[in-house]
Amino acid sequence: MKIGFVLFDGLTFLDFVGFYDVINRLNLFEDTKGTTWELCGPAPEVTDERGLTVKVDKIKPDLSAYDLIFVPGGMGTRRLRYDEEFVAWLRQAASARYLVSVCTGSLLLGAAGFLHGKKATTHPNVYDLLEPYCEEVVRSRIVRDGDLITAGGVSASIDLGLYVIGMLAGQEAAATVQKQIDYPYEAQGIAEIG
Repeated sequence: MKIGFVLFDGLTFLDFVGFYDVINRLNLFEDTKGTTWELCGPAPEVTDERGLTVKVDKIKPDLSAYDLIFVPGGMGTRRLRYDEEFVAWLRQAASARYLVSVCTGSLLLGAAGFLHGKKATTHPNVYDLLEPYCEEVVRSRIVRDGDLITAGGVSASIDLGLYVIGMLAGQEAAATVQKQIDYPYEAQGIAEIG
């Protein structure tokens, strides 16, 4: 499995890092050994809402080359959903097996047209911004509609990572990772549609 993390200026780093820290452990399990990932962005570096900067691995790579695309949220999503160049780049992910977002990353998936006819979620403070993009906003922590998986606000990124590990490598693997990261919480509000 090849994972593409789509990063951009104005992201919330916990959205990204919470999922990343969990999901990069897929290589620990036989079923998902050999998983690779790349940090993808529109420029050589991206800066979060608070000024922290990180270098990306690939500048605007062809997103159709990835099996799973992950899109974090952050205040930058408000502007980027109207940025036709960025949205056109994101549309390349149409052939990815899984489209995954946390927080307002779902707004970007929506702007790219991936939520049409789907049920999805986002940060609870911006359900209204998500409504135009999807069939229904589901007020849950994680929503899986087929191969589209969206999660709520910021800290939901860890729950989302554990959910995806369970989906790809099994529940025993997810429990192992949960113990490794000393995460004592069970995800509440998982909605699986279709």
